[in-house]
Amino acid sequence: MTGEDKFPAVEVLDGKPQKLSLKREVGLVGAVSLVAGTMIGSGIFMSPQFVLVNIGSPGGSLVIWAACGLLAVLGSLCYAELGTVIRESGGEYIYILRTSGPVLAFILIFSSVIFVRPASVAGISLSFAEYALAPFYQDCPCPQLVVKCVAAAGIVVTATVNCLNVRFAMSMQVFFMVAKVLALSVIIIGGVVLLIRGETESFEDSFNGTNLGINPIGIAFYQGLWSYDGWNNLNYVTEELKRPEVNLPRTVMIAIPMVTMLYLLVNVSYLAAMTPRELMLSSAVAVTWGNKVLGSWGWVMSIAAALSAFGSLNGTFFSGGRVCFVAAREGHMPDILAMAHVNRLTPSPALIFTTAISLLVLIPGDFQSIVNFFSFTAWFFYTITLSGLLYLKIKKPELPRTYSVPIVIPILVIMAAIFLVMAPIIDNPAIEYLYVTIFIFSGVLVYVPFIHYKLCPGLLEKVTVFLQLFLEVAPADKNL
Repeated sequence: MTGEDKFPAVEVLDGKPQKLSLKREVGLVGAVSLVAGTMIGSGIFMSPQFVLVNIGSPGGSLVIWAACGLLAVLGSLCYAELGTVIRESGGEYIYILRTSGPVLAFILIFSSVIFVRPASVAGISLSFAEYALAPFYQDCPCPQLVVKCVAAAGIVVTATVNCLNVRFAMSMQVFFMVAKVLALSVIIIGGVVLLIRGETESFEDSFNGTNLGINPIGIAFYQGLWSYDGWNNLNYVTEELKRPEVNLPRTVMIAIPMVTMLYLLVNVSYLAAMTPRELMLSSAVAVTWGNKVLGSWGWVMSIAAALSAFGSLNGTFFSGGRVCFVAAREGHMPDILAMAHVNRLTPSPALIFTTAISLLVLIPGDFQSIVNFFSFTAWFFYTITLSGLLYLKIKKPELPRTYSVPIVIPILVIMAAIFLVMAPIIDNPAIEYLYVTIFIFSGVLVYVPFIHYKLCPGLLEKVTVFLQLFLEVAPADKNL
């Protein structure tokens, strides 16, 4: 018996049971805002110093930022083809399920639900809190307890908005994307003025001191790619996208090159305003830039960075809750997570669950560790996902495709992904990455008894029915 049979659906006027489905509310503008607005978040305001610390030179850091953008573009083109062949929400989870089978798909969803998505939410919320509090703690470090309380408040507010209304959440995303682009434009214009004035010291012998070791390059990529996280967000909400066969590839070709160009220009501006040493020692790059360039108006950059991170948090929640939702619909998560609110048509149980796990991850987390372990895990699963695209291209060429990429592109991205997974553990192995790997594959220990053999106590069904009535939700069908 499936979750569809166990729990009541919504009745229509003719008396036949009719399941809910999420509406196609996301158009091209909303899609661009979702991708670009999620990408432009905390990373560009938090990661530049970490990229520079690891790679060792201004020129090397700019190469890393450009290479990260190119990798995001190539990866998103591959995902655009996957999204037009497999027109279901869920991103990597649904693609791995359809190409590699349920065991690997469950390992992904287990890692994603317990760590990857909550880690992303926690990392973004921490940077939001750091910048929101920066004007109040200009002369001393902000207490970590205060930072985490503000970060938790940001998570709860964002989750509430996404539970209440999809259209309002997307309107927020468009608003925050405009605010972010304006903030980055201010930084870029300030950098142009500084360069015209001759502030070019940071670019003299700009590759001097570059670290060419595998480990520092890999970690620098991790920190840079954190700022590009969100390039695949649209694939999580394919069933809510209008005309996905057209808008999916069109969106990524608009959003990601735009973000890459903005990031490069912003980093040039940072280096024009600060020496490499000043940038590396800064705890909040945008605030330091604002204090040096805008003077008494430097606090404006703190507010802009906080708003940017909040917008990214909103986009991450919008897409992240759909992963739980789709996995539950496929039988890999509790049935309650595959339900939507009967009036608002939002996947509120999945969003509430994501919120709870994110708050738990937030308690012990620190920004840099979260970024490194998130990136390691994420690129491991990107490798498997893109291998599935190669399988579809070679073994299933007859499948209808409205968009296709040359086979060399997924091969190049897979090679880059393998490098990113292996780099931190080849040159300078750390025991933490072994722990992360063990955690990823521990999902098999959960899959065998609870999914394959369905050793699920009857108590779970009673809890599901209670929560269904309490949360006013019902099973939701695919929107194909």
